[in-house]
Amino acid sequence: MPSFEHLLPPSWKPQVTAWLNEDTPSFDYGGYVVGEVEREAFLLGKGKLTAVLAGCPFFTEVFEQLGCQVEWHIKEGETFEPVKHVATVRGKARHLLLGERVALNLLARCSGIATRSKQIKDLARGYGYKGIIAGTRKTTPGFRLVEKYGMLVGGIDPHRHDLSSMIMLKDNHIWSSGSITTAIQQARQVGGFSLLLDVEVQSEAEADEAIAAGANIIMLDNIEGTELVSVAKNLKEKWRGKRSFQFETSGNITEANLQERAINEIDILSTSVVHQSVQHIDFSLKIQMAK
Repeated sequence: MPSFEHLLPPSWKPQVTAWLNEDTPSFDYGGYVVGEVEREAFLLGKGKLTAVLAGCPFFTEVFEQLGCQVEWHIKEGETFEPVKHVATVRGKARHLLLGERVALNLLARCSGIATRSKQIKDLARGYGYKGIIAGTRKTTPGFRLVEKYGMLVGGIDPHRHDLSSMIMLKDNHIWSSGSITTAIQQARQVGGFSLLLDVEVQSEAEADEAIAAGANIIMLDNIEGTELVSVAKNLKEKWRGKRSFQFETSGNITEANLQERAINEIDILSTSVVHQSVQHIDFSLKIQMAK
């Protein structure tokens, strides 16, 4: 079975080095106190929630760069009940403490996103929704890779990663170019056939124009309730057999209104609720007393 770790680009390990450098830019005063005696530390999953473990490659790499070894006791993507002995880390005491906070922060954030992603996906499936659940690009600068990774582990689509991985034309692009049709034509000239084109619209008329101009995905932004159902049904019927496209709903999606947005006339449901302001999963690393 392939591992999500195999998706990670060559740049990810130097990024871990940069995080370690940021956390210890000068003297390690606490490390001076504990020295280099060999110790083992228990990684404990805490808090009060059933959680999804995510971010293992990042956690492991932190400690491997410091000459420590990590032994995982549960697999990434598995859920656990607190308090859970998730992993054991072995190495020199000061190296364990050098990596502690960086590794815990990575794991807490990534696991929080994976947990929230799974919760939203499970809720939508419970409502009978069969389409794609996706995140958004509203991620933390410098931390996007970890956050998108957490979405994957949580079982949802991470959506586009950056401006180069998909053409998305939003209201500012359209207003600046003059019209939906003009914006799509200009984007298609430089994007070619290999990039999908996702266009944000505010009404049925705008959606119809985007479909006619050749958009692959029509994002019905902040269109809700009966209007959302009506727009999707009307245009799928109108363009049946003439154009191939998907509808995406996005904007202001929460647990409270998920049921009315998770309708099967919509192919993609994208929401930042799975990664913005999510509750982190509480982990701690406890060095064990020498036996």
